[in-house]
Amino acid sequence: MPTFSLLRTLPAIAAAGIMLFAGASAANAQQSKEDIEKIVREYLLKNPEIIQEAIMELRKKQEMAETTARTKALQSYKKDIFESPRDVVLGNPKGNVTLVEFFDYNCGYCKRAVNDVAELLKSDPNLKIVLKELPILSEGSVEAARVAVAVRMQDPSKYWAFHRALMSAKGEANGAQALAAAKTAGLDIERIKKDVSNPEVDATLHGVQELAKALAISGTPSYVLGDELIPGALPHDRLAVAIAAVRKCGKVNCPN
Repeated sequence: MPTFSLLRTLPAIAAAGIMLFAGASAANAQQSKEDIEKIVREYLLKNPEIIQEAIMELRKKQEMAETTARTKALQSYKKDIFESPRDVVLGNPKGNVTLVEFFDYNCGYCKRAVNDVAELLKSDPNLKIVLKELPILSEGSVEAARVAVAVRMQDPSKYWAFHRALMSAKGEANGAQALAAAKTAGLDIERIKKDVSNPEVDATLHGVQELAKALAISGTPSYVLGDELIPGALPHDRLAVAIAAVRKCGKVNCPN
């Protein structure tokens, strides 16, 4: 069966229908809208690949539109992405490449990504890593994220120890588990219990949620590296390659 071009075929069908309808009117015939619809229907039934082509074309246009919108958002929100004073910064604060991670404490892939981040911190002294709490999986995720922000407010230098402790904990992450992780990291638990109700916590989480919405981030982990969004988990070696590429050409994938 030959391949049909959607852009050529559908306008032709429509044009034929219009001509048929117009001709019928001029001749005072009984040709109706139903007749035209029947012609189109029969044609599509004989050539169903046109429907598949239409769906593929629609998806392609949607993906292009999403990519364009995301690229604009990455530029518009650059300061919020890379330099928000509410962020947790790991590694070299003046590093020549910044890797931003959006995460949820109940995300299984995020838990595994902690070891990848740890390896990057050890192997790359010129890397800056920014962590953004994006609790989207459960109410427990929200509770844990609120404690995480309170930890950052109290002592940013202890955030990484807290973060690793909570990510390695068994079961669902929630407020109680987060407080236990904070205690393990040596923080003032009573102060954290008060700080979780601080408006700064709400402002921090709301800001990240709005940023994620602008970037069309719907899952965790998601990374921003250079001027690109990387949805989904990547192992250490692939992250390292992408970071090296950004250093070389400013993009995750350098042109050959």
